[in-house]
Amino acid sequence: MTSGLRSAFSATRSSSMLGGTQRAVTFDRLLVNIGNDFNPDTGSFRCRLPGAYYFSFTVGKFPKKMLSVMLVKNGIEVQAMAYDGYQKQGRKVQSQSVMVSLRPMDTVYLLLQEKPDYAIYSNVGPYITFSGYLIYPDSTSSVGYLNNHLSPPGLHLPGCPPSIDPYYDWRRTTPSEEPRSAFSVARTLSALGESRGRREREALTFDVEYVNIGGHFNKTSGRFTCHFPGAYYFAFTVGKHPRRAVSVKLMTGRGEVRAMVFNEDMSRRREMQSQSLLLSLKKGDSVWLYSQQEDGYAVYSNQGRYTTFSGFLVYPDVESMYRDRTFP
Repeated sequence: MTSGLRSAFSATRSSSMLGGTQRAVTFDRLLVNIGNDFNPDTGSFRCRLPGAYYFSFTVGKFPKKMLSVMLVKNGIEVQAMAYDGYQKQGRKVQSQSVMVSLRPMDTVYLLLQEKPDYAIYSNVGPYITFSGYLIYPDSTSSVGYLNNHLSPPGLHLPGCPPSIDPYYDWRRTTPSEEPRSAFSVARTLSALGESRGRREREALTFDVEYVNIGGHFNKTSGRFTCHFPGAYYFAFTVGKHPRRAVSVKLMTGRGEVRAMVFNEDMSRRREMQSQSLLLSLKKGDSVWLYSQQEDGYAVYSNQGRYTTFSGFLVYPDVESMYRDRTFP
């Protein structure tokens, strides 16, 4: 990827913020801002390059206040949220992440619930962070990117290696041949465990699809199937249902547990749990989430999309791909 096709930011906030004073979360320290697409003073990221972006944020809960922070696209579309309804003494953090497809001039930022019962906490630690970066640019407009955002010394013709990119692979003559695989989904409904006899483990399914590059994730079955061998990053966040415990595992194959989240608090409290890791996958491997299905367990979500699941190819195993490739 050439320097003009890069977009990434990471920012932190070192002070608390009370609901009712300012809805958009702003930041006082900018760690990374490749492409200058993020404005810390407004807290807003403005898309310059169309494509699939991965966003993640962590916010601190203020003592004796509730926490509700939404990731918003274009001011009106709630993509995901972090929530904790516990109003007693104590500080903790909640995290969320999601991948979003953006077009030029789209904006993404964090919104704090404006009521005075809500707040976010931070100090010089800091507790509050917000990051985002371009995973895959829109390949259908790649030549337009070069025309709009770079000034190469010569005209780049389709099918010819651009002189400005030393990492160009001549074996990939078109953007569509590059191995790309990414998905991001969410649930808007809770999933309740039931007291039934022993049954086969069922994957957690999803009803909202943000991104599905390659079509490798089936939201109806809840399973991702690897088409390109390599290293993949997976992240998920689940909401805890009031009066129920939560136990969700990241599974591969026929049920190998790779990572999990767990909270056995049976109070009325609604909060969230997050987990992430890298996995080395072979072609045909499957990855899915399993929520404990017995009575007393549940996953909570609503239109705020507490429960999300994302994954994308970080590094393809090029040797395996070409070894398995058949030629006429």
